[in-house]
Amino acid sequence: MIRRALARAYWATSRWSLRSEPYDTRRPTLLVGAPHTSNWDFVLMLAIAWSTGIHVRWLGKHTLFAGPAGPLMRALGGIPVDRRDPGRVVADVVARIQAGEVFSLVVTPEGTRGAGSYWKSGFYRIAREAHLPVTLGYVDRTTMAAGLGPTIELTGDVRADMDVVRAFYADKSGVRPELRTEPRLREEDAAA
Repeated sequence: MIRRALARAYWATSRWSLRSEPYDTRRPTLLVGAPHTSNWDFVLMLAIAWSTGIHVRWLGKHTLFAGPAGPLMRALGGIPVDRRDPGRVVADVVARIQAGEVFSLVVTPEGTRGAGSYWKSGFYRIAREAHLPVTLGYVDRTTMAAGLGPTIELTGDVRADMDVVRAFYADKSGVRPELRTEPRLREEDAAA
């Protein structure tokens, strides 16, 4: 209740507005957070989740969980990722789901808050291997809105799936539009 009250206060006083499509909180989901152009994306993600009652987990580099910030990061849903062994992430997520944990795993496929050429494909691999539907979360400075878009089932046809993702994000700018990365995976170009 405290989290929901904090989220309501945030949306009531913020310049941002919350716009979301219906969301099923009863099943595990992979939630894409994009465009990821600012640290404010984290605040907006928490406000979205706490407003809608979504239990979120998110991936962060293991160094975020060191020292005094570690317990707070875990309490906010963080799962540390050791970049020297990123393959363990999928096994960890699958084990949590098989154990009955219901959560939305937030992944920022841009991987960084700076402009790049490609999204990282980890979100796609995790969703496929863990049999998770993918919800498209967004931040759009042009409309000052953030929220949840459609939930899609990935087909395994990377280019067709990414065409759906690109169409959704085509008009979403992020907090810092100049740092936005177009939704494209290296695997799409490799298949051409």
